[in-house]
Amino acid sequence: MPRLYEYLGLIIFFYSNEHEPIHVHGQYDGRESKAEFILVEGEIVEIRISEVKGSRPLTGKDLQNFKKIVDVYAQDIVQKWVDYFVYHRSIRPEIINRKLS
Repeated sequence: MPRLYEYLGLIIFFYSNEHEPIHVHGQYDGRESKAEFILVEGEIVEIRISEVKGSRPLTGKDLQNFKKIVDVYAQDIVQKWVDYFVYHRSIRPEIINRKLS
């Protein structure tokens, strides 16, 4: 389970056996949601937030923090997906201590 970011206690990660479309999971306090990145000709055109089957979804400020980080770091997340799943490179997690605006 490669971690990408830790943001205000929220963990953003991939599962090691992921599938397309490109997506990440956000987990906090036993809750989990995912964000799918819809690309057209290599450009992100939409980010869809959804529940993870079998998990309680993120809510309130935790869901808002998840939406914020995937929005701000969208291009970086897509690049990390390609690096990890296509080029089999390791991912170094980043801890983000400042509030994103």
